[in-house]
Amino acid sequence: MKTRIKNATVVLPTGSIRTSVIIDGTKIVEIDDAPQVTVDETVDATGLHLIPGVIDDQVHFREPGLTHKEDFEHATRACAKGGITSFLEMPNTNPNTITVERLHEKLDLAATKCLVNYGFYIGATPDNIEQLKAARRTPGIKIFIGSSTGNLLVDQQDALERIFSETTLPITAHCEDESTVRRNQERFSASTDVADHSRIRDHQAALIATSRAIDLAKRHDHRFHVLHCSTGAETELFYDHQQLITAEACPHHLFFNTDDYTRLGSLIQMNPSIKNKEDNEQLWTALLDGRIQVIATDHAPHTLVEKQKPFPQSPSGLPAVENSLALMLNEVNSGRCTLEQVVGWMCDAPARVWDLVDKGRIEIGYDADLVLVDLNYRQEIRNVDQETKCQWSPWDGVTLSGWPRRTWVMGHEVFRNGQLDLSKRGAEVKFDHARGGYWATA
Repeated sequence: MKTRIKNATVVLPTGSIRTSVIIDGTKIVEIDDAPQVTVDETVDATGLHLIPGVIDDQVHFREPGLTHKEDFEHATRACAKGGITSFLEMPNTNPNTITVERLHEKLDLAATKCLVNYGFYIGATPDNIEQLKAARRTPGIKIFIGSSTGNLLVDQQDALERIFSETTLPITAHCEDESTVRRNQERFSASTDVADHSRIRDHQAALIATSRAIDLAKRHDHRFHVLHCSTGAETELFYDHQQLITAEACPHHLFFNTDDYTRLGSLIQMNPSIKNKEDNEQLWTALLDGRIQVIATDHAPHTLVEKQKPFPQSPSGLPAVENSLALMLNEVNSGRCTLEQVVGWMCDAPARVWDLVDKGRIEIGYDADLVLVDLNYRQEIRNVDQETKCQWSPWDGVTLSGWPRRTWVMGHEVFRNGQLDLSKRGAEVKFDHARGGYWATA
């Protein structure tokens, strides 16, 4: 099947130009008007922008073991609708992905269910160092330096030293200092106010753990990616990256703050917690000046019944894959950032950080993972319309300008103007860690 997407404003690594892109099978084969090339299908994209498929490097799709909250089928339908063509999923499912065998089992399961491309981290424990050394089909190692969900806490210094010194895969971590969180929990043990979640998982908890992890990475010369940065103070650590440190921000930390607890309550209860307005602005500044390279969702759904339990029984986590790109396109329309910057944060940078092969750019020879977006299309986010299994969004009722309208995964169109094609499956993402990550490919 050969497809021409013509007359689009195409966001290329070198800048945006109005041209045509030709897909042949799973690959991009031409980037020019080439009217003489015979194709099977022509898509007139006049007035629209063509961008690479979004790569979300931090999701929790709950399968296996927690599929009453989410599963691969619903989550990847939401991805396709939201313009996400590849995801990298975390290991805190049930059972935890902490062995090579379980990693391969999850890859096999995804191959039968996922509408978009997939990859999975292997989780670190205090005593699975040999499994971490043996893993190959993975973006890297995930450490919980601070408990969040599940039982994957690695807080002992000697275990962390071994992981950073003896393994070679890139490392990423959930960074909240466990002793700080537990001390704060004692202070607020009688609280039923969800706003105290941000006092329990406070600025210091995030800063201490992120500082600790960056120190480990630098001392052991080991690539390290800071997940879901939530505080302005953490961004000060990213100036001296030593070509080892990269970082990301999530929509909930960019758009919500502690003032929003009054309106949204536990719907925005997250780990790390939502912080202050000043942190919102400092995270945006770090994105715009390059200290933060990636935007990811930390999509972590729970059922609405679970989320509406009284604090502290309410779990942390929210769904976001369906709306993350639209949230950022809305910011393009408001003038806060450019479309080229959004493509850098959501497509190109995650591919480079995790050494994805042939992903993240519109370039000849790259995989045909593409999204056609309409910056003028306005639409309201409604819970009832959500593809995610939990079927709610903290942005319910918000109208955004700029939405994905068509999505291709490996050359196959999986989403068109509100309709999904469920007949195909995505592919396992390939990694070439010899590339050396974001700074080596800058």
